[in-house]
Formats: sequence, structure tokens, C-alpha cells
Amino acid sequence: MPEPESPADTSRRETDAERRRRRAQFLRELAEARELRDRVQPRRAKTARLRHAMRMRTFRW
Repeated sequence: MPEPESPADTSRRETDAERRRRRAQFLRELAEARELRDRVQPRRAKTARLRHAMRMRTFRW
């Protein structure tokens, strides 16, 4: 039979949900900052894009 949840288990699950929400917010802000930087510095963004493409081409599976 499953044991009733203790208050510690419930609070831990809430903190996990809170952590996931904060992480999602952080990742959204990070992507937004990256897009802004790419708009402000198009040459650097292009160079980074080309560098990333070269890295992906030379990656061995």
C-alpha cells in the first residue's frame, strides 16, 4: 500500500516545480538576450553562426 505523503515530500515537489519555472524563465531571458545581441552585432552573430556550423560539420558521431 502506498504510504501517505509526508509534508517534506509535498514541499520538495513544490520546490521542484518552482525550480523548473525559474529555469524556464531564465532560459527564455537568455534566448531573448542572445537575439538582441545578434540584432545589435550582426557581424559577430554571423561569425558565431559560421563557427558553430563548422564545429557541427567536423563533429564525429
